[in-house]
Amino acid sequence: MGFFDRLKQGLQKTREGISQKVEQILVSFVKIDDALFDELEEALIMSDIGTETSLSIIENIKRQTKERRLTDPAGIRALLRAEIESILSSESGELNLAAKPSVILVLGVNGVGKTTSIGKLAHYLNQSGKRVLIAAADTFRAAAIDQLEIWVKRAGADLIRHDEGSDPAAVVFDAVHAAKSRGADVLICDTAGRLHTKKNLMEELKKLVRVIDRELPGSLTETLLVLDATTGQNAVRQAAQFKEAAAITGIVLTKLDGTAKGGVVISIKSELGIPVKLVGVGEGIEDLQPFDPKEFAGALFGSNTEVVA
Repeated sequence: MGFFDRLKQGLQKTREGISQKVEQILVSFVKIDDALFDELEEALIMSDIGTETSLSIIENIKRQTKERRLTDPAGIRALLRAEIESILSSESGELNLAAKPSVILVLGVNGVGKTTSIGKLAHYLNQSGKRVLIAAADTFRAAAIDQLEIWVKRAGADLIRHDEGSDPAAVVFDAVHAAKSRGADVLICDTAGRLHTKKNLMEELKKLVRVIDRELPGSLTETLLVLDATTGQNAVRQAAQFKEAAAITGIVLTKLDGTAKGGVVISIKSELGIPVKLVGVGEGIEDLQPFDPKEFAGALFGSNTEVVA
């Protein structure tokens, strides 16, 4: 099964929550009026797209409906898909790995799938021909390091680890020098999965960034935040908190296959301006892939046979 098919299968619950509701609304109306837009707005909000984003989408669709003088409710389907694609495509979702080695900081609270996402990302990069090194800088839980080591071995990467309770900056320091000496293309740094206070998180991240910038100037190319799609709007609030503490360059959205709340992808990009760069739609090592807005919209709404000018 190709990734698009896995994505389509994984988004089944979300598709039922968004596109099927939209379809039911469109076929129940014979003309386009305010009542139709009110029901569409409610359907989007209930699909975890978020109130602010849903209102914006509906306002844009209303404007385009007037401009194009649409009268058939079925024509709104293409406008909705195009609007969602536009939101998600407004900024590049590609990983920036121009430096050698490039450094990726990975953030996220415990339980969102951070460790497994790092392993899957390492596998994806390895399959792309890149030599990957991983720094186990979440030193607060021994289990986290052991679990990461299992995934690193599966991914065919190398791991730099210290004992539980070690200074995360010391792990990153050693990993940076190992990356240089071994000719690694990408260094992925795990970080502690907690949000005790934003001040503590910020200070710890600043320390890691200082080490990286001092030892490998210009190499920190990505700071990725891992979020659990099943938490819906809570994921948006988490992203907002982390955005205050760090310069997030992209989102890794996990567990899309187990939720009806995949609309949160749209909310994160629209409200926070952070692109979703990678999505997970399964537990297998192959099930983390780059996010493609057109594929996402296609998986939700099917092929778009109507031309949107």
